[in-house]
Amino acid sequence: MIREAIVTTRSSGGEPHLAPMGATVIEGGYLLQPFRPSRTLENLAATRIAVINFTDDVRIFAGCVVGRPLKVDVRKADRIDCPRLADTLSHDELIVERIEDDPQRPKFFCKIHHSDGHRRFEGMNRAKAAVLEGAVLVSRLALLSDEKIDQEMAYLTIAIEKTAGPEELEAWGWLVEAIAAHRRQRGNQNGAPSVLQGAS
Repeated sequence: MIREAIVTTRSSGGEPHLAPMGATVIEGGYLLQPFRPSRTLENLAATRIAVINFTDDVRIFAGCVVGRPLKVDVRKADRIDCPRLADTLSHDELIVERIEDDPQRPKFFCKIHHSDGHRRFEGMNRAKAAVLEGAVLVSRLALLSDEKIDQEMAYLTIAIEKTAGPEELEAWGWLVEAIAAHRRQRGNQNGAPSVLQGAS
């Protein structure tokens, strides 16, 4: 099982870093597989600690993917010298026990050192899930065809239009803008279909 979360790490010099990541659940902890090159990978290798933050603010996910991260407060984790999100539903503090190197995605096997809950989960929301899926699509714009992106975004737009609140609408707008900007930069003069313009 993979859980979508915000992973917080720090550099050797103490600089915090946030990254959306799918954390694979393993016995006693998580498997993290950041791509090369990435700050998360560098920080994990240097400090061997991280925090998995479970948040329902999908703007953080979308903002990281499109390069417009929110002003997010962090604080020191409870038991390890690593930052965590100040406003999060819950968090797991991790210690890297083993690393398997790989030219593309090294594997960091992490043990849960400490867990804590902070805020009540308010229930499922289809728009939040749609933003997460949209963020994954945007992170793969160079790998997927325009047709595939448009089909997926058209389907996800249904959940946005029916169930989104202000935060989800804001995050969705960022994703739609990122797709349009990618196509402009690529020199595609056809423009995005109207479905990508509707729910922003």
